[in-house]
Amino acid sequence: MNTANKLTILRIILVPVFMVFMMMEGAVWNTIALVLFILASVTDWLDGYIARSRNQITTFGKFMDPLADKMLTTAAFVVLVAGGRMSAWALMLVLVREFMVSGIRLSAASGGKVIAASMFGKIKTVSQMVAIIAAILLRYPVFPQETAVLITEILIWISTVATVLSGIDYVAKNWSLLELE
Repeated sequence: MNTANKLTILRIILVPVFMVFMMMEGAVWNTIALVLFILASVTDWLDGYIARSRNQITTFGKFMDPLADKMLTTAAFVVLVAGGRMSAWALMLVLVREFMVSGIRLSAASGGKVIAASMFGKIKTVSQMVAIIAAILLRYPVFPQETAVLITEILIWISTVATVLSGIDYVAKNWSLLELE
């Protein structure tokens, strides 16, 4: 197991730990959740950088790295919906895209093909991570509640639009992999 894949596994392990602190009330827990989320987000960039720079790109990494991202962002989105900081409709759009893309990836994998993340997928992930970091920051009581909720909603919807557009791009580019009869 190479370093890049170990970082992907670390990100997966951090997901439930992050979620525990994200669900707790208080500035200390919020700060721990923020640090864990940023740490996990940095491992996303770092594992890709290491894999490319050391020529350690693996099938495991191509498949698990995007899944680790989905686990991390979905965990945050679920907590944001539960806390009234994100629309359930936005989460549903994100989940539909993620399941659709994962289904196409599984279909391709069954035919021996591995689909790496596209630039649109990377933009989607970054926009989601930025929105989540802002949403966590805006949970601090120093921000006026109405302003915090509005800014969080705007950033979440921007990331949701990026998510939907990346899903459309993904389906369009990989339509031939679907065996529609």
